[in-house]
Amino acid sequence: MVKIDLIMQKKKYLLKITCLDKAGIVSELSTAIFHLGGFITTFDQFSDPDTKEFFMRCVFETDRTITNELEHSFKKFNIKWELRNLENKPKLLILCSKERHCLNDLLNKQKTGLLAAEIRAIVSNHNLLEEMAGWYNLPYHYLPITKETKQAQEAQIKDLVSEYEIDYIVLARYMQILSPEFCEAYPGKIINIHHSFLPSFKGANPYLQAYERGVKVIGATAHFVTPNLDEGPIIHQETISVDHSYTAQELARNGSDVEAVVLSKAVKYVVDGKVFIDKHKTVVFK
Repeated sequence: MVKIDLIMQKKKYLLKITCLDKAGIVSELSTAIFHLGGFITTFDQFSDPDTKEFFMRCVFETDRTITNELEHSFKKFNIKWELRNLENKPKLLILCSKERHCLNDLLNKQKTGLLAAEIRAIVSNHNLLEEMAGWYNLPYHYLPITKETKQAQEAQIKDLVSEYEIDYIVLARYMQILSPEFCEAYPGKIINIHHSFLPSFKGANPYLQAYERGVKVIGATAHFVTPNLDEGPIIHQETISVDHSYTAQELARNGSDVEAVVLSKAVKYVVDGKVFIDKHKTVVFK
């Protein structure tokens, strides 16, 4: 019984660091964690030979309260870092439109414990999915948008991000182009699903574009949003095979399953702290 009590008192922490690669980083940080009474359970690292950046993801457990004990190591190597108690799950705001498959998959995975995040609310420019939100007991904010009201509508979304203390915004087939100002306000915090295997078929109607080119595979791409349309760092991609007999509508129907899978995997990688932005690409520890 005593041993069980001691184990239950331990807390798990996620440590992410980014810095210029140099000798001694791993030794310094692992020693610092050891002196905190920490036991490392997961450790991943990568050094980009092109950018010379070093990326590290570490999960460790300790029965001590972590405050600023690691600051010395961070300053010594000029490290960009993030330390999170894994009891604190990232908070998500989901933006959607009329399509339900991506939203439903995220809600189901969060409800069943497969997604370690807290979905705080749903925003949509249509009211078609309000019933689904109600089934999951989630607030649903119907914020219609026109060309004339776009700026005001995005200001309302920003208010919700602050109100719900949101960590990440997820575009679950939102089908609206966010303004450059909105994208720049949340760098590395907006995740989008594009129904194409980027960089092919950017923008609107990618399934029609794919049909017209007679593609033999279709796919989906989850990426971080930047002011440049569909050009943000890619998080995850998958494809399925198709053939000449598929119509554009059949491509879209078959592609919906891939979209849901790719988006949920990408969101999981992000909330699990497995994704690092490396200039125009990402490092993902799967």
